Amino acid sequence: MSTVYFASARVSKWKYDESMPGKLERLLKEVDLSKYFEKNEWAAVKTHFGSEGAHRIVRPIFLRKVVDALKTAGTKPFITDTVRIKGLDYLEIANQNGINHLSVGAPVVLADGLYGNDNIMVKAGDILGEIATASLIYDVPAMVVCSHVKGHINAGYAGAIKNIAMGGVSGSHRHCGWKCGRGSMHTIGEGDLVWDSEQCALCRQCEEVCPLDCISFKDDKFSYTNERCWRCGRCARVCPEGSLHLPEDVDVFMKSLSEAAKAVLGTFKPNKVIYVNFLTEIQPECDCMPAADVPVIQDIGILISDDIVAVEQASIDMLLKAVPLPASLAEDEKIKQGEDILLGLHHKNYIIQVEEAERLGLGKREYELIELQ
Repeated sequence: MSTVYFASARVSKWKYDESMPGKLERLLKEVDLSKYFEKNEWAAVKTHFGSEGAHRIVRPIFLRKVVDALKTAGTKPFITDTVRIKGLDYLEIANQNGINHLSVGAPVVLADGLYGNDNIMVKAGDILGEIATASLIYDVPAMVVCSHVKGHINAGYAGAIKNIAMGGVSGSHRHCGWKCGRGSMHTIGEGDLVWDSEQCALCRQCEEVCPLDCISFKDDKFSYTNERCWRCGRCARVCPEGSLHLPEDVDVFMKSLSEAAKAVLGTFKPNKVIYVNFLTEIQPECDCMPAADVPVIQDIGILISDDIVAVEQASIDMLLKAVPLPASLAEDEKIKQGEDILLGLHHKNYIIQVEEAERLGLGKREYELIELQ
């Protein structure tokens, strides 16, 4: 049985040790990073930089606490993510969202290069075959995965598995394109965008949201560059009229996330990756979107484990006990107390990704929860 450490977001005393940064410091001491990481060893701190307008990411103060703990353990940390928009633009977004070397106390770098095609093909499994793992994550010997737990239009639930699966893999490969990158998970290597001209209001939100400038309208007709498209689905997500559709198989997609996560984690030796799940500002959508809605669940706290399956199951168990917040999308969808909030928002059987991760040997769903006192 794996151990999951937990610190509540509630404050019982007005003192620094009871603050969330203070509790994170205490949690990291409890875990004892020196058991996992060696002195002078490089360690990646994998997080999500967010987007312009999507600010509900793991806050820089928390990343700083992780960096400081790694430095205390004698390692040499850096903050990283894979390219989601043009590389230089993405670094500027990170800076706008407060993630820079001054705020986090470590270099901030892109794991797959400025162009997002610096990657290494890794065997993944029956669904994906091979997948383009970011070269920096492939090469680095140790990693702390800092995940913002939230809803997700495709995954239903997004935590550590999604962070590693989508965030440890490039959007595209230099030779085989998106079919070897994270796009192969979105559509399992197939599927083209379908446009319904009769429903389209020509608002062009799809054109604005595309991270690769693939979409254009000529003579009021939709077109996109099929060879360059990552199949991220943002265009279909923002279409207010439902005139764009990207085909998907939800069950296979969930399993492919776990398969990709296993491929990425397989580049590390045992006991070289720690998972920190932040159950804060739990909004309904991914941090890669151009806006962040209000949270649908109140802040719960921080979970840490060396078992990705256990930390995900513990996170989900806490979300299932949560009360939907008023004046949020949860209220709009008429989700009531006692109901699965994320399932009610996205209608995706998200637990499949956790079950599949356990089946693939990434960890165990059974866990012991130790709460910080």
